[in-house]
Amino acid sequence: MRDILNDLDHGRHHPSDLDPMRRAQKHMQTPRPKRFYTRVEVEGDGGTFRVLLDGRAVRTPAKAELLLPTERAAQLVAQEYEAQGEYIDPITMPVTRLVNTAIDGVASDPQAVAEDILRYASSDLLCYRADSPERLIALEAEAWDPVLEWAEGELGVRFMLAEGVMHVEQPRATIAAVGAYVRPRREPLRLAALHVMTTLTGSALLALAVEAGAVDADTAWKAAHVDEDWNIAQWGEDAEAADRRAARKRDMMGAVALLEAIGASE
Repeated sequence: MRDILNDLDHGRHHPSDLDPMRRAQKHMQTPRPKRFYTRVEVEGDGGTFRVLLDGRAVRTPAKAELLLPTERAAQLVAQEYEAQGEYIDPITMPVTRLVNTAIDGVASDPQAVAEDILRYASSDLLCYRADSPERLIALEAEAWDPVLEWAEGELGVRFMLAEGVMHVEQPRATIAAVGAYVRPRREPLRLAALHVMTTLTGSALLALAVEAGAVDADTAWKAAHVDEDWNIAQWGEDAEAADRRAARKRDMMGAVALLEAIGASE
């Protein structure tokens, strides 16, 4: 498999590949290989941990050594490898995919990933409220207001709310405060997890609240789907949509598990 940097050096990339998250994820899109190992172990020296398959260290798709800062994080990856059947299915390995993305993509350009989180914050899901019906308005307020109150208290700023899809510009001081809050969270694993949570929920504020322990993952997931659940209650849900949502939730919970495994930010 070609190294990501080699692809860029030779100009073989689409403009969207300039995003380090997209580069790493695209790099992982390969046919499913057969399981080639029988034994999965974790090895470490107290500060760096690796996963071994039949004694050989796991590497990322770009051939970097997959190193983790805690034994708990390494165990998450090891458990995903252990759970594989005859074929290795990356879709069922959300933590491993996230770690690969962090090492192969985010580590090379954390600024781009942090800026993408800020773009979500500038048009955050929680700031766009329904103008009807009354019950949906109430459900959004019940799920979203506590997170907004936490964010405003934590950051010392106010977020502007809008009804419907009309864009509302957030004050520069508000986005600057979010940026200052994200800045110390630039280690690749943490930043990758925050980015995945942000994109899956449509809300940087929900992602940051989960990372801070201000709201649990299940509550955040439900909050991100208030409108979708309302529509399902009115019209029903098809099986394919349910499967896609289940896959997204698996990725969300993988990101949360990784955050918990690497510990609180300093």
